[in-house]
Amino acid sequence: MDKVHVGTMGWSYGFWVGGFYPKGLRSTEYLTEYSKYFDTVEVDNTFYRVPSKNTLEKWKEQTPGNFLFSAKFPQVITHRKMLRDCEQDLEFFIERISMLHPKLGPLLLQLPPAFGSKQSALLKEFLPRLPKKHRYALEVRNAQLLNSGLFSLLRQNGVALAIVSSPFMPEIKELTADFAYIRWEGDRKKVDGTLGRVEVDKTNEIEMWAKKTKDFLKEADEVFGYFSKYYSGNPTSDAEQLIKLLS
Repeated sequence: MDKVHVGTMGWSYGFWVGGFYPKGLRSTEYLTEYSKYFDTVEVDNTFYRVPSKNTLEKWKEQTPGNFLFSAKFPQVITHRKMLRDCEQDLEFFIERISMLHPKLGPLLLQLPPAFGSKQSALLKEFLPRLPKKHRYALEVRNAQLLNSGLFSLLRQNGVALAIVSSPFMPEIKELTADFAYIRWEGDRKKVDGTLGRVEVDKTNEIEMWAKKTKDFLKEADEVFGYFSKYYSGNPTSDAEQLIKLLS
């Protein structure tokens, strides 16, 4: 399992208390408790704001040495500016998030649905500017972009195409880097996600994903995978189930 890192999208959920988290656990202790079961997490709040230095230092202190944080690029880069004129934002984010080294996993560029084929030139200009010392994954939410041109561009820059399980996008299994990055997003129209329990049985799907993950390992050096609270409603049990199937 040292080549497979499975976790959840975020960890700071009060509605996990009494289920995954023990009753009475303080919010400042969530991450330490989480890291007893998983060796990675996808940080969602970097999408909204760049964490302070103090916050990043605390995250490192609260997790074991082999723990890895994957983090989303800020929305100011991907959504507001849509990769245009964001050099200073990019420099600030990379410099700050680098404080997580050596616990820094891949950085996720999540493009909005409005970013389509007409904007592909922006992506072609942006990707080569990314510092080579980090790993990157790209998630697109516009099917227009999913073509051989994009796959070739990502391979040229060593960027992984995020493999997404979502009812709103086709499932693409293309590997474009030496690692795979999987996101089990689910359907927030059907799953509340804040009940702290399984709302939709995903057992059969997770069994299929275990087989797919093993296939990815035949080509990729590592696999990173993260479950959303909107997948089954209980991402920690989803991640635990997949880890068990892969062990």
